[in-house]
Amino acid sequence: MAADTSSGPRSTHVLADLWGIEPAVLRDAGRIESLLREAADAARARVLAAHFHHFGGEGGVTGVLLLAESHLSIHTWPEVGLAAVDAFMCGEARAEVAVEWLRASLGGELRTHTVVRRGG
Repeated sequence: MAADTSSGPRSTHVLADLWGIEPAVLRDAGRIESLLREAADAARARVLAAHFHHFGGEGGVTGVLLLAESHLSIHTWPEVGLAAVDAFMCGEARAEVAVEWLRASLGGELRTHTVVRRGG
């Protein structure tokens, strides 16, 4: 028997690969964090905590925002101009808005985009 999800939480999980981004941007942990915070704000999400790490030298950045509505994360590969974004949000927050904000702000091309409706 299937569980009744009609009154359960409704959320959206978006996975996106953004290509063609300038390598210098993808190495800048401070800028990446600022852009993720702006994306969360644009999506109407509330940031609870953040953690970002630069892998040094020519390496990329990995970072996550813990949101009241779930999370927003990014992993970058400057050597190929790629940012992989994971946006999972519930309630009034809009994961798709966060991803589009990042695409526009990073100047990337959206090549892979998967949207999963979760929780009913």
